[in-house]
Amino acid sequence: MLNIVLANGTEERKVIGAMRARAASANTAIDAAVSAILKDVKENGFSAVKEYSIRFDRAEPREIGSEELEAAYAACPQPLIAALEHAAANIRDYNRQLLSVSETWPSPDGGLVGRVVRGLDRVGIYVPGGTAAYPSSVLMNAVPAKVAGVREVVMVTPPTENLNAAVFAAARIAGGDRVIAVGGAQAVAALAYGAGFIPRVDKLVGPGNAYVASAKRQVYGCVDIDMVAGPSEVLVVADETADPKFVAAGLLSQAEHDKLASAVLLTTSADLARAVDGEIIRQTGYLERSEIMEASIRDFGCAVACNNIEQAITLVNEIAPEHLELVTKNPRELLPRIKNAGAVFLGSWSPEPLGDYLAGPNHVLPTSGTARFFSPLSAVSFLKTMSVIQYDRAALEPVKDEIIALAESEKLTAHANSIRVRFE
Repeated sequence: MLNIVLANGTEERKVIGAMRARAASANTAIDAAVSAILKDVKENGFSAVKEYSIRFDRAEPREIGSEELEAAYAACPQPLIAALEHAAANIRDYNRQLLSVSETWPSPDGGLVGRVVRGLDRVGIYVPGGTAAYPSSVLMNAVPAKVAGVREVVMVTPPTENLNAAVFAAARIAGGDRVIAVGGAQAVAALAYGAGFIPRVDKLVGPGNAYVASAKRQVYGCVDIDMVAGPSEVLVVADETADPKFVAAGLLSQAEHDKLASAVLLTTSADLARAVDGEIIRQTGYLERSEIMEASIRDFGCAVACNNIEQAITLVNEIAPEHLELVTKNPRELLPRIKNAGAVFLGSWSPEPLGDYLAGPNHVLPTSGTARFFSPLSAVSFLKTMSVIQYDRAALEPVKDEIIALAESEKLTAHANSIRVRFE
């Protein structure tokens, strides 16, 4: 049953507090175990990676050859291949629109300034194994990297007994360069430091369990990472025009991810909230992951009856949700007032799974309120820029005394001298 509360200055604060508190906190035991693995791999290289792989996954790390990828592609049902190809095409198109370009322009002093944009050289993508293996995540991580011009995309996935054919098919479609069967914190360590045939990368992206998340957090700085994501969340803003069947389906689509997932409705209609509650009960009755959804809705789901749409928007910007569905009469009119959200879905016919799978924008999104300062993964995430500066004598001479004055104010006489010697 969906808990329905009235926004009164107190109850909605409890909702926000619960959403923030559910985010996984650092586990000192896991962090310590992961730290030891990272240190071992850094010092002993591939022999340590191999030892942990055999201990935890009962298999040695190995390269997945092109023949195995082709066989997986051929083994997948054609409708699935068509869907993956369609999704990949949309992701490519969307990310191409985001790319920055190298350019230069005249500076006010008469010199030339600008930037050079480059794709990262090598990126690692972690893909979970077992029941958490999602081919859509392979596309969402690998395709933007290739659009950005990353030279080599290396995908790692645990060496389970039955490797996921759809994941391998997605790697082939996305244009991944190498696939290596290795998982866990040892895979993160290998990609961060380099180990045998597993190369060191510049950036590591992709989801994983608590050990993988801890490892990514600890190697950050040695390599870049995408983010350390928390449990999934959806926030739906709906008025009296919304269809309760659609709203309930949107809430449940995130609740099925995890018992810690959060599904919250902000509405200006208490009648709608009650109707959505009924629909949640009805739909949960025929969906497969009902136990997970029921726990998620019970512990971290609710409906907040707001006094007006302005109050709902204020709460949206404070919560900064991962997914935001605006199911109102004129949703696009609300968009300029949304400041903080990972992805915004406008209207009754733009459900969250459209973004998860096919539309083109990424489903790797900031969680736990971090949409206040983080952005979705995209091709931009795999780019770096270099500043460009070019002055000739005529441009440098009028500003030389100012540079010398600034340098000497910081007592950096060699800086000042570098300018002064050019005009002696």
